[in-house]
Amino acid sequence: MTNEIYWTVFEHAHLKLYIAATEKGLCYVGSPGHSWEEMASAIHKRYPAAEVKENIEVMQPYIEELHEYFSRKRQSFSVPVDVKGTPFQEAIWKALMDIPYGQTLSYSDIAHKIGKPAAVRAVGTAIGANPVLVTVPCHRVIGKNGAITGYRGGTEMKQYLLDLEGKKR
Repeated sequence: MTNEIYWTVFEHAHLKLYIAATEKGLCYVGSPGHSWEEMASAIHKRYPAAEVKENIEVMQPYIEELHEYFSRKRQSFSVPVDVKGTPFQEAIWKALMDIPYGQTLSYSDIAHKIGKPAAVRAVGTAIGANPVLVTVPCHRVIGKNGAITGYRGGTEMKQYLLDLEGKKR
């Protein structure tokens, strides 16, 4: 069990996000405007015994890849992620990581991809619980009609990420 989780603030242009990692990988990327307390609360839900420590050195590889992504110099991430959820949530999050840069799928596409075509609402709930924004690209899931739907980071952030990747609706 992971006892230490390291965190720092990632900043790029106007964006400020709290990020955190276990010894196994990135476990949290926050939403714009969210506080340290919100990050700590989210971490303690998944890692109740964890000690949360600021450490920019440990977080440097994650910071670098996020900067490259937001500078349009990176289309996929090589840093590991350590996401903990139910087996269903983890299957959804893995499916999200298979969506190529600049492309989108619908919630029903994801439900079909995991072999549960009737579970569209549950897919939406699992996507909404994704603790690692951007690197587990839940922003690439849109409504079947092409609409920008809910996003933990806010629909404005979701549109920003899709625009960054060159996705046109």
